[in-house]
Formats: sequence, structure tokens, C-alpha cells
Amino acid sequence: MRSAAAGVAAAAAVALAALTGCSGSAPAPTSGSASSPAAGPTFAIDQDFADPDVIVHDETAYAFATNTPGFLVRSATSTDLRHWTVSETDALTALPGWAQPGRTWAPDVAEVSPGSFVMYLTAQDAASGHQCIGTATSTTPGGPFLPASETALVCPVDAGGAIDAATFRDDDGSLHLLWKTDGNCCGLDTWIETAPLAPDGLRLTGAPVKLLKQDRAWEGALVEAPDLVKRDGVYVLFFSANDYGGDDYAIGTATGSSLTQPFTSQERPFLTSASHAGTFHGPGGQNVVSFRGKDWLVFHSWDDSYAYRGMLVRPLTWDGATPHLG
Repeated sequence: MRSAAAGVAAAAAVALAALTGCSGSAPAPTSGSASSPAAGPTFAIDQDFADPDVIVHDETAYAFATNTPGFLVRSATSTDLRHWTVSETDALTALPGWAQPGRTWAPDVAEVSPGSFVMYLTAQDAASGHQCIGTATSTTPGGPFLPASETALVCPVDAGGAIDAATFRDDDGSLHLLWKTDGNCCGLDTWIETAPLAPDGLRLTGAPVKLLKQDRAWEGALVEAPDLVKRDGVYVLFFSANDYGGDDYAIGTATGSSLTQPFTSQERPFLTSASHAGTFHGPGGQNVVSFRGKDWLVFHSWDDSYAYRGMLVRPLTWDGATPHLG
């Protein structure tokens, strides 16, 4: 997902973005050729729709993405994961009082209780200048979402701030928040951390636990964009790493036996620009989505001209706790 250290480059890329606008089988391409890897990405949403998060409610998928010009949070809907309608209404009504405009990144939406939805959003803290995480609420999955607090939920200024919130519900029903400490903004390590959430999703109820930091050569200076699932009793953490602005950005996985101790990352990345022969350019910002009994990986990739990051949807299968991209 977008890192604070590269905020200027991100803004330039967004300014160039083209603002135009799945059932039991793989999503059909909207452009290009699925049989020709050289054709580049075949997007489910072929416009700037970076850092996608998807929630499924009553057989409809709701997707949310990083800001683009004129929008705090982009959103889209689909009833089959193939065909998406991108909303021309902002999913977030306003920034919370602690935030200032321009860098509203990587939203995550969770249904914390029946009919109660919380958006976890990254924005720039006006007091410190760092990115921090706040909350907004809605009674419907697609919003509009209204700011829920005048203070940030996660704002570790000494660690460089925090970005890329993601929620996870464990087998016992407990809700947890994950995020990345944005240390690469300031020459510090980056950590993916987690803490339990209150039942209403609006406050942390425990101290953060460090799960993972950059420790592989391919990860470069950072790990970010956590997304956690559990398969065969194993916690499987998907994350993005390296510089989001080009082909070095990639998706990795790590595993753990509990949420109270560090995870171990796999030696090699799960998905890279090279691993699918040019099909993707800097894949990242991933989210595992269960839809009609199957798992899908939703993520972004640059278009062939590296002007914007579109959204992709690919089937995800499992061999125990080992994921495989279809």
C-alpha cells in the first residue's frame, strides 16, 4: 500500500489516474487477453482503485480503495466479482477532526455487529504530520461512513505513524485490528502489529503485539498492507513489501500459531511482477475474500503505462495452510 516516504510520487501518480469506469469461476477480463501474459494486467476495475478492501454482505461485494482526486474513499459494488459498478459518491462523508486532507489511504470495512459497520481509514494527522488510523461508522455496508471520533485510534508517532488497517475475526468471535507502523517515513523499521478490538470496533482493548518486520532481501525497506486469515488452524498473514511505485513491489506470506508472538515470513514472495510473466506490475494491497464458498485474492497492480493502479480479482486455493493463486 502507499507509504508515507513516497507520498510525493504517489500524488503524482494519482493525478495521472484515468477515472473511468464473481460467482464460481474466475473473473472474466475486462481488457487485454487472458491467454497472452504479455498483454499486461486484466483489471476487474480498470481505473485508479488502489489498496482494495472487499466486504461481502447479502451476496453483494463492496470494495473500498485509496483516495483519488475529488474523493476521500473510492467504492464499488458487484454481485459476481466480475462486473463492478464504481460509485461516483464518496464513501466517507468527511475527514475526522484530527486529520487533514490529501492522504486518505487503504480503508478497511468490517461488520462489527449486525447492521453496524466500521471503516478503518488512514489519514494524515494534522498535529504530527504522520499518517494515523481512525474510524468512521455506517448502518449499511456501502456507507456513507461518518467519522466516529475526534481522535485517532492508532497513532504511534514515535514509530513513524501507522497505515494500512485490516480487521480479522478469530474462531472465538474476537475482533482484531492489524496495521503497519510507518517507520520507513523516518529511517525506522516497519512492523506489522495487531491488537484486540472492543465489540463495537471503536477502541483497542489490549497492547499491540509485533508480528512481522522486514527481514528478507526481497522486502526492501518495508513490509505493509497486512491481511490475515486462518486455515487449518494456522494464521496466514498476507502482506506487501518493497517500493510500491514499481515492479519491485510484491506480495508475501507469513505464518504464526497465535496472535501473541511473532510470525515467520516465507523466504520467497507469494506473487511478484516476474512470477506471472508480466501479467502484473507491482502487485500488492491484497485482501482475501470468501465469496460463495470460494476464496479470491483481490489486489492492485499498475497499468502498462504505470499511470494508475487498477483492481484485480483472482481465485485462491489452499493446500492446507499454503495458498496458491489461480
